[in-house]
Amino acid sequence: MKRNCILALIWLVCLTGMQAQQRKDKLASLRTSKTIVSVSSVPETDDYAIQIIALKYPAGEPSFFNNIEQAREFSCADGYVRYTVGTFPTYAKAKNELVYYKDLGYVEAFVVNTAKYQLKNKIKRGFKPDPNKRYTIQLSAFRFPVYLSHFKGVEDVKEFYLKDKIYRYTVGSYSYKDAVAQLANIKAIGYKDAYVAELDAYLPYQIE
Repeated sequence: MKRNCILALIWLVCLTGMQAQQRKDKLASLRTSKTIVSVSSVPETDDYAIQIIALKYPAGEPSFFNNIEQAREFSCADGYVRYTVGTFPTYAKAKNELVYYKDLGYVEAFVVNTAKYQLKNKIKRGFKPDPNKRYTIQLSAFRFPVYLSHFKGVEDVKEFYLKDKIYRYTVGSYSYKDAVAQLANIKAIGYKDAYVAELDAYLPYQIE
């Protein structure tokens, strides 16, 4: 009887631990080290890259990108989702890397200028500040959820999964004025594509 009680207690402790772990990270089984960046606006100047593939629908899982750890995703106006790797100042420099990606298996890869892409839904980042609203700084947006340890130099990163099925990562809750001031600091530590977003619009989609 005593032995059964001990076994039951051990089972209860293990179950409680697993439940706590699940509450701690609901996305544990989905997270990946691959960073597939969802691009919301094209560069304003020439930005050469290597397009590895174009799909009618977004890639369904990280393992689709064999031998690729980083890529950008462009949802284009013609209905295709284009994936690129690298960013180069000239066509020639991009062309020098093309053979490498072809050898990885992306035989239809070619050099593109992403500044010429036409996006399906261009995100408007400009808005009139509202003193009654709270704002946050968006660090990144990814097709698949990443490990929060990916974000170096920032703490208390919040994670959101919006209706467009993109995972967005932000930091802070500020007035608009304070958010703009903090944005400069965030960019200075390497998040060059960070920008101010309305926190109120994101909150219903926060992953706890």
